[in-house]
Amino acid sequence: MIRAQIVAPWLKLVVALLTLAAWTATRAAEPSRHVVIISIDGLAAYLLDDPKSPLPTIRRLAREGGHVVGGMKTSNPSVTWPNHTTLVTGVRPEKHGVLANGVLVRGAPGVPVFTDPKKDKQDLVRVPTLFDVAHAAGLTTAEINWPCTRGAKSLDDSFPDVPEAVLHSTPRLRSELVAAGILADETDKSFGTSSVVGRDHWWTESACHVIRQRKPNLLLLHLLNVDSTHHTYGAQTPSSYTANAYADACVGRVLQALDEAGIRERTTVFVVADHGFALTPRAIRPNVLLRQEMLLTVGAGNKVTEARVNVVPEGGVGLVYCNEPGNVEALRKQAKELFTGKEGVAAVLEPAQFAEYGMPHPREYSQAPDLVIVAKDGYAVSAQAESDAFVATQVEGKVSLGSHGLITTNPQMNAICVISGRGIKAGSKVDKAENIDVAPTAARLLGLKTLAADGRVMSEILE
Repeated sequence: MIRAQIVAPWLKLVVALLTLAAWTATRAAEPSRHVVIISIDGLAAYLLDDPKSPLPTIRRLAREGGHVVGGMKTSNPSVTWPNHTTLVTGVRPEKHGVLANGVLVRGAPGVPVFTDPKKDKQDLVRVPTLFDVAHAAGLTTAEINWPCTRGAKSLDDSFPDVPEAVLHSTPRLRSELVAAGILADETDKSFGTSSVVGRDHWWTESACHVIRQRKPNLLLLHLLNVDSTHHTYGAQTPSSYTANAYADACVGRVLQALDEAGIRERTTVFVVADHGFALTPRAIRPNVLLRQEMLLTVGAGNKVTEARVNVVPEGGVGLVYCNEPGNVEALRKQAKELFTGKEGVAAVLEPAQFAEYGMPHPREYSQAPDLVIVAKDGYAVSAQAESDAFVATQVEGKVSLGSHGLITTNPQMNAICVISGRGIKAGSKVDKAENIDVAPTAARLLGLKTLAADGRVMSEILE
């Protein structure tokens, strides 16, 4: 009896200590810390060093904090949704599973693969994100126009980058934005008619509203006008510089909102991009060759209706899909022979090479392609199948004058990365980094210890 009375208190103490340790491991975040990650889509790293590019606010943040010299290396394919997912997971598409601006849908045999953007986060992302880990640790989270976030339960406020974005926003935020006059109404009809400059304005105002009202520990903001302008006119043009200046002004408005909320001194601000930009005055049209070899069929409206093989373009690469499950090896071989050595084609990658580029193998992931066509510098991949010529001008091929999606060994695909504010040494520099390093660095600044990232903490700029 006496022994039981002695043991019981010790047992209770052990249980209490174990419970406290488990709680501490999962909720070790610092609620007084704040991180804001602003992604300026398409803001190539070389623009930070271009004296013609008007980026006074971003350059001031770099002086007051740190930046990656020459920009950070991005992930393949160097397009928007895959790289935004890398930024918040710290892993490449090989692990997180986002290969395009939506889900790549393999249909029945003979049906061409297509991209479906109307998907929830759970349909797109295969690993935990920074906001998942932050939310689990008891921190508040928000995103404005961030890809692959629709329907995420770990976001307190969400205005996602997705078709029908207003409809899929969190109801509380949607109602507040209408009440504040930031949105005209709770429908996508009015919001969808605004220009991309107008949408950047509304997204920035929405982010500022969330900062002032909620002071979130983690806020993600994605702006699009720079990307749109660079596609149409190319980077380092008068239109590009105007777009750069407007994006810089949007960053300034976010900083002002942090001041108004009284949390500026407790906030670390990341200004990043998802990819860079290159000029692509020429286009290659692999689907034309597939049509000529009777491997796909074009129907009404020049739409590919049937395809034993089809190519989904992603800027500077083409994702090749063989759509006969029992005949993939033969079709893959035929397609590789068809494209290899053609004008504008730098390489045709086979699945055994995908891991080298941070992409998944089709044997392990259904969305993965069966081959990847890599365009040469100056060429983009066109979706066209109805013409006769494999190579065309940018206008004839209906591709953008400015493109991304090129293999990320091309330094033009490097993205800006500036980090400033709480916890960052003034005037510090990172000589070499990848975008997988952003999430673990942000996690360290928030006091989060459970993010399973492949990137490293950029400790050389931390105080």
